Amino acid sequence: MFGSENVYRGGKTGHFCLADWRSNTSSFMLLESLREEVLDANLELVRRGLVLYTFGNVSGISRPDGLIAIKPSGVPYESMKAQDIVISDLDGRVVEGALRPSSDLATHVELYKRFPGAGGVAHTHSEFATAWAQARRPIPCFGTTHADYFHGPVPVTPDLTPEEISGDYEKNTGLAICRLFDTPGTDDTQAVLVAGHAPFCWGSSASDASHTAVILESVARMAYYTLGIAEQTSPISRALHDKHYLRKHGKNAYYGQVQSK
Repeated sequence: MFGSENVYRGGKTGHFCLADWRSNTSSFMLLESLREEVLDANLELVRRGLVLYTFGNVSGISRPDGLIAIKPSGVPYESMKAQDIVISDLDGRVVEGALRPSSDLATHVELYKRFPGAGGVAHTHSEFATAWAQARRPIPCFGTTHADYFHGPVPVTPDLTPEEISGDYEKNTGLAICRLFDTPGTDDTQAVLVAGHAPFCWGSSASDASHTAVILESVARMAYYTLGIAEQTSPISRALHDKHYLRKHGKNAYYGQVQSK
């Protein structure tokens, strides 16, 4: 979908065409690699049993180019190829791809704008996390498995208003998520439940976002079972929650191995 149109790129708007794009080898190869990563991140949701049929979508972003690679809408995972991944700009305009992008693209765009460290976004309708979203209940931190990944309960958005639903629904979904994270300290929880809908997760890359979605589903399932065993269970203490999260993600983290430079 190249031609004589204005396309957002790297924070600037300018004239862009296919010949210009392919002549910039590093950018083209970067997006080819990003497409492959986004494809694999989508397939990871299938491998882990988080999606049915064409449910869900994962995207990744090239921040230097200001471009997003996202799953095409309604395409079966088993037939999807890297070239099917759609490239859009940060205004949601398609700049390369023969297929329509995910209908949730506008939500992904808002999350990328709100979270500058996000390199990928994953959206699923995984069973247990979606059940919490449908119940309009945040997922409390009942144990250290949750605390290892989310520095607080997994929050749930308020219901969208009729005007938000009838208007730019997907964008308004993203804005509702972003408002929820305006409270200081909430950015350490890279997942959210959209009321009556399903979860969105994000991470440093597309694969990291899918990883977060898989962990969220596991945490949601364990929380459900915990309440089934003991309905009055309380969240773990703040001290234990902080200890587990910070030993893995804090500035003095000591979980795992030191990465060689």
